[in-house]
Amino acid sequence: MSVYKSLFKQTLIYGLATVLPRMISFLLNPLFVKKLPTAEFANVSIIFSYLVIFNVILSYGMETAFFRFYNLEDDKKKVLSTSTVSIFWSSILFLIGSLLYRTTIADFISIKTEYVTYTIWILVLDALVIIPFSKLRAEKRPMQYAVIKIGNVSINLVLNVFFLLILPTISKDNPLSTIYFENFQVGYIFVSNLIASLLTFLVLSPNYFKINWQFDTALWKKMMTYGLPILVAGLGFAINEHFDKILLEKMHVPKSDIGAYSACYKLGMFMVLFRTAYTLGIEPFFFSHADKDDAPQTYATITKYFVILGSFILLFVIVFIDLLKVFLVPSDDYWFAMKVVPLIVLANFFLGIYTNLSVWYKLIDKTHIGAIISIIGAAITLLVNFWLVPTLSYYGSAIATIAAYGSMMFISYYLGQKKYPIPYDKEKITGYIGVSVLLSVLSFYVPILRNSYIFGIFALILFAYYIYCNEKTMILKILKKQ
Repeated sequence: MSVYKSLFKQTLIYGLATVLPRMISFLLNPLFVKKLPTAEFANVSIIFSYLVIFNVILSYGMETAFFRFYNLEDDKKKVLSTSTVSIFWSSILFLIGSLLYRTTIADFISIKTEYVTYTIWILVLDALVIIPFSKLRAEKRPMQYAVIKIGNVSINLVLNVFFLLILPTISKDNPLSTIYFENFQVGYIFVSNLIASLLTFLVLSPNYFKINWQFDTALWKKMMTYGLPILVAGLGFAINEHFDKILLEKMHVPKSDIGAYSACYKLGMFMVLFRTAYTLGIEPFFFSHADKDDAPQTYATITKYFVILGSFILLFVIVFIDLLKVFLVPSDDYWFAMKVVPLIVLANFFLGIYTNLSVWYKLIDKTHIGAIISIIGAAITLLVNFWLVPTLSYYGSAIATIAAYGSMMFISYYLGQKKYPIPYDKEKITGYIGVSVLLSVLSFYVPILRNSYIFGIFALILFAYYIYCNEKTMILKILKKQ
């Protein structure tokens, strides 16, 4: 029992360390919308997209490889030093090369050179703390891990508020005027991120003085062999999630449109938070339950209830989206892109279902299949973008996102039923998704229904009743236990 208690405690803390930063980052969206024109918001979104993609490249699967070999090898210090040396020197080489060619990079991506410089330093500092963070997790120090992670985004949030809201109003006739620059809002956003990353690195830097700096080439090759498929899968997900903003700019979509699309895209974060919290809590259970006779039926039941809750969240967000946008996208200059929100929320819901369905290849140690599915998803993202963006602009990117995640979901289901059959309740699952999507479409796309919350509230009550009718036995059983 103590093992499960410890597992639950660690999962809860790591969950908070992952979800809370996302929530805090979510709070920055209205601040950026309020302070930035749509075109400048586009620049921020494009740079952050590059940040995500290069974060994956600079880690090159070494974080996951570290966990694998730290638990596998007897000489844990050797694993720690080899992975640390690898990440350190690859980061330093990237830093030198990128700084030398930062002007060329800036011209290529159509971003100011100073922003590129900030981005390079942020990427390197974030890469240098990958193994120290992994070491905290390997040594089962979740509280320290959570405090540093949450501290990083909290500092970033506070600095953004200071630079964008407070500094402009107090800088006149004030010593602080020396650090205030007109029309430097985008720069302040990346300066805030850079300071937060630097402070995080300084907190974790003692780890670099505690290792012996030995490099085991044979071990490194094994770690790279293990980690490269993780890199491929990570790149696939990064492309699906972020590459559309980069493509839109390359395909000459106006930056004002990209900025509005990126801001409204953030409203899909409600489903992302649900999916992330769920995944962190349920994945350990999937593995701990794998040897049970009723495991397939348990997985099927869990997936069904994920779909029920996800379907309700989907409908709830769509029904109240015009209320939520006032707080989260507080500028009507951005609202013309709101039509993408239902697609993005549904796409993230499909990704959550895919996460459930992907349990089969993890249980049979075929994780390379996840990389292949991610590559297929990324290919669909790129192809649909190139196909639709010329005629539909950013709306084509939203369709590409839902096409990619939907395809990944169906591919995983199809392959999984062949390799590790799970008795999913297909009729009820498709019913919940279908009813939720239908009511969401009516609530959002029919003007007479969208202009009043009467239909939306009725739709939520109707859907709740539909759930009750289908799950009456289980609901009554839960109520009796309470």
